[in-house]
Amino acid sequence: MAKTRNLVNFGTSNDESTVFFRGMKILQLCKKFPYPLKDGESIAVTYLSKALVNQGCEVTLLSMNTAKHYTDMESLPDDYDHYKNIYQTNLDNTIKPHKAFFNLFSRESYHVSRFVSKDFREKLIEVLKSEDFDVVQLETLYLTPYIETIKAHSNAIIAMRSHNIEFEIWERITSNTRFLPKKWYLRHLTDKLKKYELERLNDYDYLIAVSDRDLKKFKQLGYKNGAMASPIGLELKNYVTITRKSANSICFIGALDWRPNREGLDWFIANVWPSLSKDMPDLKFHIAGRNTPTELLNANIKNIVVHGEVPNAVDFINNHNVMIVPLFSGSGMRVKILEGMALKKTIVTTSLGMEGINAGHGKELLIADSPDAFRKAIELALSDQNLRDNIGKSAQEFVQQFYDHTTIAARLIEKYRQLLAQPYQKH
Repeated sequence: MAKTRNLVNFGTSNDESTVFFRGMKILQLCKKFPYPLKDGESIAVTYLSKALVNQGCEVTLLSMNTAKHYTDMESLPDDYDHYKNIYQTNLDNTIKPHKAFFNLFSRESYHVSRFVSKDFREKLIEVLKSEDFDVVQLETLYLTPYIETIKAHSNAIIAMRSHNIEFEIWERITSNTRFLPKKWYLRHLTDKLKKYELERLNDYDYLIAVSDRDLKKFKQLGYKNGAMASPIGLELKNYVTITRKSANSICFIGALDWRPNREGLDWFIANVWPSLSKDMPDLKFHIAGRNTPTELLNANIKNIVVHGEVPNAVDFINNHNVMIVPLFSGSGMRVKILEGMALKKTIVTTSLGMEGINAGHGKELLIADSPDAFRKAIELALSDQNLRDNIGKSAQEFVQQFYDHTTIAARLIEKYRQLLAQPYQKH
């Protein structure tokens, strides 16, 4: 029987352009705890949840706290207080060789199975029984194993916020892998991940893609339910630009346990840096990243400075004139590019690196796909102060116009409001 959901109360602020939806209850599910804010996923989750709360929603967090990205709950700062409640369950998701081997003979996706947790499922049931939610928002594909549990214990809208097309990342990584046994193994894992992602494609009520490009791709793959493109947004007040014109340096920052980042960085060091450092012998290249591998920390390459994990990404980026983002795999959109643009930096990236970000080459950033083109783009940016100033100014204005988390959250809330107002059939 069709029935109407419990509607939240709606109203407007004195500024009629800002609409507040008081009382909307959202449960946000995450595969890793979204703090500290040192990777794109944590930034995407935290900035959106803060913006939702600031516009009158009640947001509860239930997150896995994984061995790979473990967060000590005692380390949360006092101002990490926007959630109504925070729940977390520990999960050992480290890659275990024997499980990876036996998975070869299984139909299940090894990528997804590492996030299947009895403790998380039991905590989810407990939270769903404790109060009624209007929306349960899944942050990435890896929460889809819990859809049946949500349907059994809640009438909430199930929204999938897809940060990228998961199997597409691994297709690109596989394509770039040269060692044949490894290539075969990755293709096998990728095929199973793709099968899983496509089988679950229409299991949620609403899809939130991070770009128009991803939304179009999902529809081509067979997605048929309601959907919108809603990019990752930044809390722009956190991005204060400090210009250091004397810096003769370039930088890279990104989580180095994420394979596309490491792949792109290795490509740059092997194929671009030798000729770039020969042309510009005084140039320094600074590398920062969470979970920097030991071999990179111990590398002794002239004029390359490896910092490991830095305490503040904004301070690190501000110290350098040019930021590089060499990517040849991955999907979705790169938050670090948005952060660099918000800080008025000249970004040099690849065509795939700027995928999902509708910026223009030569206007808001520089795009180069070959080693020679990448080197020339960096040399041009470093030698031309006016070019850097113009690109930096345009980049910052671009982010302010399209990637403010408050505006993005308001559009998402409006969509949820429309969905909640509609009669629906119980799942």
